[in-house]
Amino acid sequence: MTALPNASELDSSTRIISIRSQFAPGQLGVPLLVPRLSWQVESDRPDARQHAYQLAERSGSGNWIIAEPVSGADQIGIRAASALEPRELREYAVRIDAGAGWSAWSEPVAIEAGIRGSDLVASVIDIPSEIAGPNPILRREFTIDGPVGEARLRLSALGLVDTRLNGHPVSDALLTPGWTSYDGRVLVDTYDVSDLLRSGPNVLVLEINDGWYRGRMGFASRTAIYGDRIGALAQLEIDGDVALVTDDSWRGSFGAVQSASIYDGTTIDLRADDPAVHDAGFDDSAWQSASVVPVDRAIFAPRVAPPVRVIERRPMTVDEQSDRVVLDSGQNVSGWVRLVVDGSAGDTVTVRHAEVLEPSGALHTAALRSARATDVYTLAHDGETVLEPTFTFHGFRYADVVSDARVVSAEAIAISSDLAPRGEFRSSHEALDRFHSNVLWSQRDNFVSVPTDCPQRDERLGWTGDAQAFAATANTLLDTESFWLSWLVDLELDQTDEGGVASVVPDIIRPEDMLMGGTPTNPMGRAGWADAATIVPLAVYESYGSTEALEQQLGSMRRWVEHLRNRAGDGVVLPTEPFQYGDWLDPDAPGERPWEAKVSSDYVANAFYVHSARLLARAERLVGDADRASDADALADRVAAATWKAWGDEAITTQTGAALALEFDLAPAERRAEIADALAANVRAESGRIATGFLGTPLVLFALSNSGHLAEAYLMLLRRDAPSWLYQVDRGATTVWERWDAILPDGSIHGGAMDAGSGDGGGGSMLSFNHYAYGAMIDWVYRTVAGLAPDADEPGYRLVHVAPRPATGLEHAAASIDTRLGRLAIEWTVENGSLVIDLTVPFGSRAALDLPVSAESTVTIDGETDAAGEVGYGTHQIVVTAPVVVES
Repeated sequence: MTALPNASELDSSTRIISIRSQFAPGQLGVPLLVPRLSWQVESDRPDARQHAYQLAERSGSGNWIIAEPVSGADQIGIRAASALEPRELREYAVRIDAGAGWSAWSEPVAIEAGIRGSDLVASVIDIPSEIAGPNPILRREFTIDGPVGEARLRLSALGLVDTRLNGHPVSDALLTPGWTSYDGRVLVDTYDVSDLLRSGPNVLVLEINDGWYRGRMGFASRTAIYGDRIGALAQLEIDGDVALVTDDSWRGSFGAVQSASIYDGTTIDLRADDPAVHDAGFDDSAWQSASVVPVDRAIFAPRVAPPVRVIERRPMTVDEQSDRVVLDSGQNVSGWVRLVVDGSAGDTVTVRHAEVLEPSGALHTAALRSARATDVYTLAHDGETVLEPTFTFHGFRYADVVSDARVVSAEAIAISSDLAPRGEFRSSHEALDRFHSNVLWSQRDNFVSVPTDCPQRDERLGWTGDAQAFAATANTLLDTESFWLSWLVDLELDQTDEGGVASVVPDIIRPEDMLMGGTPTNPMGRAGWADAATIVPLAVYESYGSTEALEQQLGSMRRWVEHLRNRAGDGVVLPTEPFQYGDWLDPDAPGERPWEAKVSSDYVANAFYVHSARLLARAERLVGDADRASDADALADRVAAATWKAWGDEAITTQTGAALALEFDLAPAERRAEIADALAANVRAESGRIATGFLGTPLVLFALSNSGHLAEAYLMLLRRDAPSWLYQVDRGATTVWERWDAILPDGSIHGGAMDAGSGDGGGGSMLSFNHYAYGAMIDWVYRTVAGLAPDADEPGYRLVHVAPRPATGLEHAAASIDTRLGRLAIEWTVENGSLVIDLTVPFGSRAALDLPVSAESTVTIDGETDAAGEVGYGTHQIVVTAPVVVES
């Protein structure tokens, strides 16, 4: 092994402070892909910039191989020389030339590859079990002779698996391996279990559950969607050699968990728990022999994105009432209640969950529809017992406990896919800050393995329309790149042969599940939903700066646009079809028919057709074929012209129609000012009232501000009456609502009328208090209020547009984004007639200044007047005298 040699004349003023790959730091067993490397730099020289970089790599404990230097300034998504090999541990380091010689080499980043599913030796095993019945437990003793080496456990399941080695959890990951399009892909987790093994006898125990694979899922309440047998797969490797696999030599039985359902909760009889199953020498002769579940190992694949973990523990207040104990976490979360109770053996403890309380103080459970969201425990002994469910999660702020046992304490355990925080925002407007927090919580609560619509009722599905609408905001708030890369694989797996994209990914709904107006509805290829195939990859590219998402999804994008072209046929535009979601949940749509928005669904469908074609053209120019790009651009122009001719004049009388015409470039250039003025007049006449649904809401503020109507944008943003974003805050919301008026001004709760149910007894109610779609405007807040926006042509904040826009009621704002280049931050205040901006630009980034200047303004940058309109790396103070302050 050799050390990396530093240059004889080292540039000690410039340092690589981190290098990372596209995978989460510390993640083991990653896919066998080409690593994409990004690095962050700091320098003592404000004028420093990268002129060249040099990568070094080594495999295992071998020698470092130093690549040739590469000229250029790019630090994001740099492709390594080759793909990872199975089980390979590879390290990378980088150094740069920032104009004063080579820097020191960075500390290396280590990447450990997983293995192909086809290379697994282990089988999936089970014992006979019933859907929603007791959880099977599979057990195997094994012996290690001599010292314990470096050990890796490959673990997966058809269903969910909880694993203990010698009585200890092998990981803090939850709901593993997670939800994917199981017919095409099942994830494999890799854990370092070296410290859990011991010389001599060892015991591995796997508890498996229906989960998303076999459990009740979707509003049609179907079970066994992917198969009628669940099972687990485990492969233990020590020093690279397979030491133990799941096969028919394992034994199985049942334990304390009597049932566990994602929708319905967990029932646990602690009297049936036998800790001795984790001990060597336990007599399992009465247990059953395991059997092998037939499955193609090729569908198993290494994990891409971080798993679900506990992200916060929140103490709950305890209110003892005559017939129940009411718990309140103060925050709507996804997760469960951790209880400590003092009771007697045989006591039953029942915990029910809800997002809000009825005016009477009772739990509001109607919005759960058929989901029971109830955990039931039977105590095994006298005294204190800690109670937590397993293989389930609930969307809740409140919980009721009914039991003869006394509640000693309670915590709300919040879970989410473990994505690093990325964006922060605060301002002088308390309600706006609270709404920002609400949006972040809704993202956390709904990014549970897949991007779901809600975490509480009998749904929790990966709706593609919600995902595309929210993608830009999601990318700003959390580090979601790997999360989207994983989900997009499933989107493509679920595409039809003709290129149609599902309404939910993973796709589990069928036409008979969706009764719109009493008619079974085809959920495939619906406008604004299926367009996630093009919108999400471009949103990832713009925010993170790597082309990986585009390269990965280009085939899917092509197939989707070609699918639209085929549906249009010779008519250029898409024909009127039996069903489109349209501008779903327009506040003026009939409560029971939320697809009947003010704007024509035909116009909306063709607007998104245009948008997808243009996004495809952009992707083709970046990573595809120039001729295909020209073809897609020409297609978009033809469809845009025909769409405008057919529906434009009527559509632009609505907020969503006008926003689409402006933001998707449907309207002729000579009409744009007129349309923007009319939209602004509409907003002004309605005192900022929002009149958009799921598809219009992410666009309307941009349509106003991009056309110079900031006053009306702020009027809408800061409105307090229903419907508005801040109305929710004033009604006590801690997450984002699905409906603008989920709680009515008189304090009553919306009935949630919706006839899209399947007759499952849930009443067809569509009412969620934790639904991120309407929070999509937070990306606009970062870009326009705070003033930080990535450039479309130099994405990943290589070039950032700094364009803060103070307004009455918003005299201060601060935001930061942890970009791949480093922390980008702004803080501005209007004081004494001047706008004072503190701006931090990471190394490798440039900031183009678009400041709110008036005719009387002077601009000072770092003490110099009449300075250039662009600044580079470092911390800068910018002062604008007599700034324009938007009067909303």
